[in-house]
Amino acid sequence: MNIETIVVGPLDVNAYVFYEAAGSTAVVVDPGADPDEILALIYSASLKVTHIVNTHGHGDHIGANAALKEAFPAARLCIHARDSHMLADARANFSQDFGFDVISPPADVTLTGNTELDAAGIRFRVEHVPGHSPGSVCLVGLFEPRIVVTGDTLFAGGVGRTDFPGGNMGLLLSGIKEKILSLPDETIVLPGHGIRTTVGMEKRSNPWVGDVRGPQEPDADDEAGLESE
Repeated sequence: MNIETIVVGPLDVNAYVFYEAAGSTAVVVDPGADPDEILALIYSASLKVTHIVNTHGHGDHIGANAALKEAFPAARLCIHARDSHMLADARANFSQDFGFDVISPPADVTLTGNTELDAAGIRFRVEHVPGHSPGSVCLVGLFEPRIVVTGDTLFAGGVGRTDFPGGNMGLLLSGIKEKILSLPDETIVLPGHGIRTTVGMEKRSNPWVGDVRGPQEPDADDEAGLESE
């Protein structure tokens, strides 16, 4: 499996391109900006994009959706149902708050948790882990090497912010522990920003969810409201 990372946009989003071999089909995860850079990589490997997957609907992760759909009209745009409304609404996806309006084409596929996604012949398990946004998902690769794409849910040494509308710290922390830290320690974590890490490293050292005491414990009341599916 080839996994290419392109850091895009002013917020340094990690866009990922998954493909089996040059000349094959590909999946692009979180094409947040800089479509020319993403497309240059795709064309250099003679790839055909069949799926575009957004881990959540915030503007910095969806900014190049439209350009990729224009280049590959048959590509299936995938996002969790609870974030799908953000694609076409610059206020809902918060890009308007940062001074630029991001508008994406609508979803072709609405994801749900605890399901499998077969994209370009590459299989992922979709885990719904709300907290950073209501529809945040993580993608667990059903292939070698073991990987999980966490979007803005889990970072090396940190977790996603929850101060946007729809955020919930209690759900975020409990979802990380249940859905991500339960994976084998050697699983490579591919976050939405920053460097790669592993599940084992985060279990040992992440101050929010690891074995060390976190800087903040969720209130029991935080668990009410959103339920992951």
